[in-house]
Amino acid sequence: MALSMELMELRCWGGGWGLPSVHTESLIVLAYSKFSGAQVTASPIDWTWKTLSATVPELVCGESSVTDPTQILNFLRKQRFNADYELTARQGADTLAYIALLEEKLRPALLHTFWVDAENYANVTRPWFASHSPFPLNFVVPLRQANIALSRILLTKGEYPLNKINEIEAKLYSDAKECLNLLSYRLGTANYFFGSSPTSLDAFVFGFLAPLYKAGLPSSPLQSHLSQLENLTQFCDNILAVHFSSSEPSSPPSVQETKDANLQKLTQLVNKESNLIEKMDDNLRSSSPQHRPHRPEPKPSLANENNSTPA
Repeated sequence: MALSMELMELRCWGGGWGLPSVHTESLIVLAYSKFSGAQVTASPIDWTWKTLSATVPELVCGESSVTDPTQILNFLRKQRFNADYELTARQGADTLAYIALLEEKLRPALLHTFWVDAENYANVTRPWFASHSPFPLNFVVPLRQANIALSRILLTKGEYPLNKINEIEAKLYSDAKECLNLLSYRLGTANYFFGSSPTSLDAFVFGFLAPLYKAGLPSSPLQSHLSQLENLTQFCDNILAVHFSSSEPSSPPSVQETKDANLQKLTQLVNKESNLIEKMDDNLRSSSPQHRPHRPEPKPSLANENNSTPA
């Protein structure tokens, strides 16, 4: 494999829950770069204004900029970082079929689990994304992402006229569990889906499963189903241990620890911004004459006037 002469930077959401990134698409690219030997530097957008406007993941190499995991993987292959070079034509076709299965069957349920389920959103998803966004975007970013997720579910799974989310919820999770069962059957007792080395399919499956597996969700029948498929959870643990052990601990923190840490970070951000605003306001008041308080000369009282009148 050739080494790229230019620095490759991956703009992505940062790590959490024992993962190098909590974002599915970012995880896919990070895993594939490890599998293919690409020297990619992760540049988290956390605590920056890009949390609202950036499209992640985004791979920047010189003057080139590529978004979307599929396009990024194609770009890396053109740079001769190819984790699929040993695949047969049949295995290549199977890879495309399973990726399409993940997108159609599993993604809508994952969006619902993290962004639509009220308990998971309030206790896990919103606190994490709020604590990793600058003030005042910490109030905007989670809600915006939740609205995007809900719209995507309804547009892809709701038949015309568009169904309400509670009318298609059962179908979402039924399809997702079927997808997990198929992945578990295909993986069997192997470490990877094709042979002894990970490929792009392993990167996609890892990106989809790892957040569901590692997040401390208080309400998730899909997570409970995944935990029963031990070969899939071992698959995630193996990739974390072999390829990411030096960058992120593989054991997730407890739910309470995560909530406390997120709340502390959020409070610190809000306090810092509030103190800055107060200082700026004080400086403006002290430097501007028109803001200095005007104290009128005291008027003589009636008693004083009487005392000063000659007898």
